[in-house]
Amino acid sequence: MEEILLPLFPLEVVLLPEAPLPLHIFEDRRKEMINECLAAKARGAGQQEFGVVLAKDQEMHTVGCSARIVNVTRKYEDGRLDILTVGKRRFEILLTNEEKPYLRGTVEFFEDDGADTPSDSEADHAIQLFGEVMRRLHQSSEMPIHLPRPYRYLSYRLASPLPLDLGFKQQLLSLRNEPERLRRVVRAIELLIRQLDVLQKARKKAGGDGNAHRQV
Repeated sequence: MEEILLPLFPLEVVLLPEAPLPLHIFEDRRKEMINECLAAKARGAGQQEFGVVLAKDQEMHTVGCSARIVNVTRKYEDGRLDILTVGKRRFEILLTNEEKPYLRGTVEFFEDDGADTPSDSEADHAIQLFGEVMRRLHQSSEMPIHLPRPYRYLSYRLASPLPLDLGFKQQLLSLRNEPERLRRVVRAIELLIRQLDVLQKARKKAGGDGNAHRQV
């Protein structure tokens, strides 16, 4: 396994592989970190990624996901940046390093133990349920779902846009078995569908408009 010194960005968010993550960069130490990643990207060499790790209740988790900068969507006169990133590789922090203004960590990247794609039947069932929950969340009877093959990391692709608990997403990030991850995501989607249906019925019974509002 590869070990490198990776810039770390503790956030109250769980970044999953292949998931988009827009960020507003305003702290000086973060601006330095992101500008160094952008400079490495421009010259095509050096550390272009940084690691996003869940930090909550004064605790930083040791398993995170690296983020690659897709583009800078806005630059401000005072040096602030709006950037779009995407999740790339999972890692585990072995040691932390505070020699720079921003935190870095010696990390070890890891992959799944075994295949990272599900069977066709498992994928079809999960995608069907995903379509059902997305239509409920967006109150739309027609919402096309585009998930091109191959279904690598399908569990992450389904879980990322859903309003699921951070602890649950952190567990998914740490799991190294795609079939098990997908089973857990399917169970979470089934539970979410039931919760949304109960809320919808309660609103109608109370004489509301039937809209199920979600909070993320």
